[in-house]
Amino acid sequence: MDMTIKGRVWKFDHNVDTDVMAPWTSLGQPWEERRKVILHNRPGFSDQVKPGDFIVAGRNWGCGSSRENAPANLKELGLAAVVAESFGRIYFRNSVAIAFPNIACPGVHEAFEEGDEIELDLNTARVRNMTRSTEIQGQPYTEEMLNIIEKGGLMNVLKERI
Repeated sequence: MDMTIKGRVWKFDHNVDTDVMAPWTSLGQPWEERRKVILHNRPGFSDQVKPGDFIVAGRNWGCGSSRENAPANLKELGLAAVVAESFGRIYFRNSVAIAFPNIACPGVHEAFEEGDEIELDLNTARVRNMTRSTEIQGQPYTEEMLNIIEKGGLMNVLKERI
């Protein structure tokens, strides 16, 4: 199955915490209230992001508390994926569980600028900068993780097995 996705890059730095993606004060709030504070360290982000956009980030994206709300908020905003140097472990696993693509790719932070066009092949973790005609290799998903992404999340995989 072709799992190549393309979009526009929003660039973030290192050590972006889940508390910035899903502040505790927003938990349990309606979507219109929650969306206002997603990545609130970057004013206006949630109003400017378009469906299909990507985040390219530095090291340790999603560090901090174990909120599934963090990747869920990004997915609900319409982001296609996050490609980062590295991820917080729990954030990464939560992303796979909800079928929100996140690919670790050493060197990606230096390879992209904000607004560049990106192409990501989820089957191979190949990351292309369409603006600069460059390509780097990310760390591919395991077969099981890719299956979870393809099926739309862990709950769908478990339902098939019951």
